[in-house]
Amino acid sequence: MCSIMGYCGASADYERFMEGFEKTISRGPDDSRVVDTGNGYLGFHRLAIMGLTPSGMQPFSLGSSYVVCNGEIYGFEKLKKELSDKYTFVSESDCEVLLPMYREYGTDMFAMLDAEFACILYDGETNTYLAARDPIGIRPLYYGYDEDGVIVFASEAKNLTSLVERIMPFPPGYYYKDGEFVCYCDISHPESACRDDLETVCRKIHDKLTAGVEKRLVADAKVGFLLSGGLDSSLVCAIAARKSKEPIRTFAIGMSEDAIDLKYARQVADYIGSDHREVFMTPQQVISELEHVIYLLGTYDITTIRASMGMYLVCRAIHQETDIRVLLTGEISDELFGYKYTDFAPDAEAFQRESEKRIHELHMYDVLRADRCISVNSLEARVPFGDLDFVKYVMSVEPELKMNHYGKGKYLLRRAFQEDGYLPEEILWREKAAFSDAVGHSMVDYLKEYAEKKYTQEEFEKKAAEYSYARPFTKESLLYREIFESYYPGQAEMIAGYWMPNKEWEGCDVNDPSARVLSNYGASGK
Repeated sequence: MCSIMGYCGASADYERFMEGFEKTISRGPDDSRVVDTGNGYLGFHRLAIMGLTPSGMQPFSLGSSYVVCNGEIYGFEKLKKELSDKYTFVSESDCEVLLPMYREYGTDMFAMLDAEFACILYDGETNTYLAARDPIGIRPLYYGYDEDGVIVFASEAKNLTSLVERIMPFPPGYYYKDGEFVCYCDISHPESACRDDLETVCRKIHDKLTAGVEKRLVADAKVGFLLSGGLDSSLVCAIAARKSKEPIRTFAIGMSEDAIDLKYARQVADYIGSDHREVFMTPQQVISELEHVIYLLGTYDITTIRASMGMYLVCRAIHQETDIRVLLTGEISDELFGYKYTDFAPDAEAFQRESEKRIHELHMYDVLRADRCISVNSLEARVPFGDLDFVKYVMSVEPELKMNHYGKGKYLLRRAFQEDGYLPEEILWREKAAFSDAVGHSMVDYLKEYAEKKYTQEEFEKKAAEYSYARPFTKESLLYREIFESYYPGQAEMIAGYWMPNKEWEGCDVNDPSARVLSNYGASGK
C-alpha cells in the first residue's frame, strides 16, 4: 500500500506538507519523492509491488503533468498496448498508464479502469488538480481545506490533522475536478436487475469470483493469504491454491486460550496444501495495543476496532517474519450476500436496501480495517470479493434469491462452489462467525471488562453526554471514542456512526454489534 498526498495550491507550505506526509511512511517504505508542480506539491511513498525497478517510482510525469496513484490497475498491459503507438512507457508499473489515458480520454478514463485505486493528478496544461477513487473505496483517500481554502488530499486522515479543520473521506466512485465531486460509478445501485435463474447465478458467481482471485495473483512481489477458516477467506485461498504452481502461504490468528477459527483454518490449509502459519494473541497484547490500533485506524467504531486487533497482529507478524508484500483477504462478501442479522430482513426490498447501504459505507468499516492493518505493516491488500465485475453482478441479482430462505446464510456462494471440491463440506457449509468473535470470544470479553473498570456509571453517563454526534452508548464505545478524539479531535463525522445491525428489524434491536447477541447465532461460536 503506497501513500499519496497533494497540497493543491500555490500557497502550499512545504514544511507543513512534509509534516503530514511523513506520518504514513510505513505505507511506502521503499522510496519517497515529492514534486513541486509550481502550484502546490505531490508526494509519494512507495511500496514496490509492480515494476520493482527505480523506473516505477512515482510521481509519473508527461510533459508538465504529474500523477501519483496508490493502486492496482488490472489489465494494464492491454491498456499500454493500445496506447503504445502514441506514448513511450519506461517502466513495468501499472500506474504509468494513467497520464496517457487522461490525455486521451479525460475524466472518462475513470469509468474505464478495472482497478483498486486512489490517485491525484496535476494537469500542467490547465494548472489544475484532479483526484479520483475506486467505486468501492478499497484504496483510501481523504480531503479537506486549509485556512486559505486550498484543498488537500491524502491517503489517510492522520496526514491531514495539522493542515485542515475538517477531514472528510473522498467519496468512492467519484472524481474531483474544478472544485466539484462528480460520480462516475455508483456500484451500490445496479444499473439493471438480473433475471438469471438460480443455477445460472451460481455458475456466474463461481466464474466471476475465480477470475477476481486469479487477476489478483499477478505481482512482482511475494503474495500471501489471510485464512480465518471462515467461508470467504477459505474460498479465496482454495481458488488461489488451484491457480498457483507452488503451495500458497496462509496465515491465521487466534487468542491463545479459546480461538475458534484456528482449527478450521488448519483444516482448510491441510486440504488445499498451503504452507500455513498460526499466530497467537494474548489478553495483554489486546489491551496494550488498543490505543495504537485506534490511532492507525482513525475510527471509534466498535466492531471495526474489535476485528482489527487480530488482523493488525497477524499482519505485524507477517511483516516482521516473512518476505511477503501482498495479502489477499476475504472482505466484502458479507455486504453482498448477507450478515447473520440480515436473516431478519422483512422482505427482499429491505434486504437489498441494506446491502446497498453497506456497500456504500464499506470504505468506513471493513475496508478501512483491512487497509490500515495491512498497510501500517508495509503490505498491500487485495480484495477478490471487491472485484468490480463480481460486485456489479451480485448486486444486480434478484434480492429474493440472496435472502436466507435455505436455512443457511450465503447460500448462493456456498452452492456456487459445492460441485468441484474446492473446500471440505464442513467448511463450505460452516455457520458464519464474525472475525472479532472467531479469534476467540475472550478477546471482546477482555475489552469490555477493561472498559467497565475504567468508568463508573456516573462517569460514563457524564462523558457520553458530551458528544452530540455518534454518542457513545456503552462504556466500551466511550473508551474508543476518547482515544479517537485524542488523535483526531472533532473529526467524528469521518465515520457514518456505529456499525450496527438494522435496529428497525425485529430481532435486531440490540446494543452490541456482535452476532453473539442475536437469536440466530447458533453454532457460529463452535
